[in-house]
Amino acid sequence: MKYAAALLLSLLPLLAHAVQTGETLAPWTLLDQYDQPYSLGSDTRILLVARDMDGAKLMKAALAEQPKGYLEARSAVFVADIQRMPALISKLFAIPAMRDYSYRVLLDRDGQVASRYAGEEGQVLWLSLDNGVLVGQKAYTAADDLKAALEQASR
Repeated sequence: MKYAAALLLSLLPLLAHAVQTGETLAPWTLLDQYDQPYSLGSDTRILLVARDMDGAKLMKAALAEQPKGYLEARSAVFVADIQRMPALISKLFAIPAMRDYSYRVLLDRDGQVASRYAGEEGQVLWLSLDNGVLVGQKAYTAADDLKAALEQASR
């Protein structure tokens, strides 16, 4: 019986409804690395989501050497799913290190936001939005490709 319950619980994420093109994204609010709240609004054009540390490292590499405000200038926000990171590690090391980044990191501490969007580990999911409606999505596994896409987004 324990195995059946474990199997059922492991399959629940597969039953979750991933947002589809044409759907309006449900509103949410997350704190960033400075504990400042950010709410998803209609002015956000690009939502970038990293489900794990590899995805976050990909984002960091793509934004290396970029000035402060680079994502904001593109109406883009970055969500990092840190739910699996031990609380002590995140509080003492990871989040203080993120304060040195030149970009804002919205921290999904409970995995309640990132899990809404279908995406694989080891990549950055790019969701294109128009007034809160999903109009397209891509996944990036290479920092150079993500960097080039962000450069194109400024035009």
